[in-house]
Amino acid sequence: MTSSRVPAARQTLAILTYLASRPGPAGAAVIAREVGLPRSTAYHLLAELQAADFVVHLPEEKAYGLGVAAFEVGSAYLRHDPLERLARPLLVRLVDQAGETAQLGILQGNETVYLLKEQPGHPLTLITDVGVRLPAHLTASGRAMLAHLPAAQVRALFPSVDAFTSRTGRGPTSLRELRELIRVERGRGYAEEDGLVTAGYASVAACVFDHGGRPTAAVAVTFAGDVDVRRREGLAGAAVATADALTGRISGRRPS
Repeated sequence: MTSSRVPAARQTLAILTYLASRPGPAGAAVIAREVGLPRSTAYHLLAELQAADFVVHLPEEKAYGLGVAAFEVGSAYLRHDPLERLARPLLVRLVDQAGETAQLGILQGNETVYLLKEQPGHPLTLITDVGVRLPAHLTASGRAMLAHLPAAQVRALFPSVDAFTSRTGRGPTSLRELRELIRVERGRGYAEEDGLVTAGYASVAACVFDHGGRPTAAVAVTFAGDVDVRRREGLAGAAVATADALTGRISGRRPS
């Protein structure tokens, strides 16, 4: 059955998707306008969603927000580790193509947390592994995501010079340095670190985006730091292609 034959389902999903994309509740008239529905239809669908606890009505604000049922669905989604499941075959393919270690990381606060690690037949000995946390400003994965956050959020994550820890005596040491670095990396399309995490090793990483064009993860390739420029650029291109493929798999989009 095509979506054209179930317009109510499509319209209901459009309302939920719109509410999920907002930072807070919205009035029924705004929802109707933004989703492209007649007001009567929007009110009817909101009433049904409210009855099923997928939305909640806030009478003082005359607005609607996501309800507990939507939260439960989202929590169930996270319990199934969907990001890792969707990313793993792509990382396996990346390792086969590149012959280097590939990793998937997310941003938690001002740290990079690694969710997946795939290695070639002759792996490198790296500190990074599943569950390991590292300062985001030092890792290519972390900066690939930081590069697409609002400036105010980056400032909140790095409020003082004390936030700029170092592992090898290298890397950005101030918010100004970090902002300039991620500005360049955002324009280039990928982030790069060489010897900032472990001396003698380098990484390139590209950002994965969600449906709102927000950074949700990063795909990284790690290799010995003595590779030539052409090889490094090829690995960066492979990381970007894999990140774009994962963005597509999670129905995400690159920010405009």
